[in-house]
Amino acid sequence: MDYILIGVGLAGLYFGAEWLVRGAVATAYRFGISPLIASLVIVGFGTSLPELLVSVRAALSGAPGLALGNVVGSNIANILLIVGLSAVIFPIGGWDKSVRRDAVVLVLSSAVLFLLVQMAVISRVDGLMLLGMLALYLIITYYKARTARHDAEDLPHEQLSPFIMTLLILGGLATLLIGAEALIRGATTLASHLGVSDAVIGLTVVAIGTSLPELATAIVAAMKRHSDVTIGNVTGSCIFNTFCIVGATAAIKPLPVDPGFAAIDVPMMLAASVFFAAMLIFTRKFNRATGVIMLGVYAFYIGFLV
Repeated sequence: MDYILIGVGLAGLYFGAEWLVRGAVATAYRFGISPLIASLVIVGFGTSLPELLVSVRAALSGAPGLALGNVVGSNIANILLIVGLSAVIFPIGGWDKSVRRDAVVLVLSSAVLFLLVQMAVISRVDGLMLLGMLALYLIITYYKARTARHDAEDLPHEQLSPFIMTLLILGGLATLLIGAEALIRGATTLASHLGVSDAVIGLTVVAIGTSLPELATAIVAAMKRHSDVTIGNVTGSCIFNTFCIVGATAAIKPLPVDPGFAAIDVPMMLAASVFFAAMLIFTRKFNRATGVIMLGVYAFYIGFLV
């Protein structure tokens, strides 16, 4: 039953996020909202909604380890698993130089979280600070993109009737909520049955599950040799996870921090972020050998956890 709930939850999160993004993007275009704003806010927020709802629901259900583990585990999986697997399929290279700014922000966000988990509790003030950093990042990104005249990069969108748009948005939200509830119940029950902490389940099963949309996108992008999509997807997702999801969750309910996060998991996330950023800034390629090493490190980390 636990596995059925987890499967239903992951399916609900995937389809709910997809429907919500479709409806929101169509609504944005219908009301003349700029493609740039739609890209930065609607899609960035929409693709992180599964992690957000899972973390908030977990915190409110008394499972803070699952809430924080979801974010930390997702970021580690995004970098080591997704980029590593993409590089093995087809070497990643030739990304835009502007990604270097985001690489620095990625390391900054990981370093801030590293400092916060040393305090034993991530407070509401800490959460609001993280949300403020997200707002600053979005504002800077918006103006940089305007200066670079990236408005031409429109999102693919559909011409939908108001009824269909409303149905997609409300149906997507409802499906997301149901999916998050099912996933949390299944994951916490599975943790108790296996005799492991909810933090371990959050770092592994839930983190990988909520990263599946990013994984699918990265694999398709690698096969089509669109390296910028893979790099941008991973970098943006990790930044959003740390600033938005930890920030919003802590602002709603302060997060007690399991000692393992401060000693092992967040340092692992920070190390992965520094490695990833260094590769983006100082090299121009993730080759297959690098991908294999990244997958090996990720497999070792998961093996250590379980």
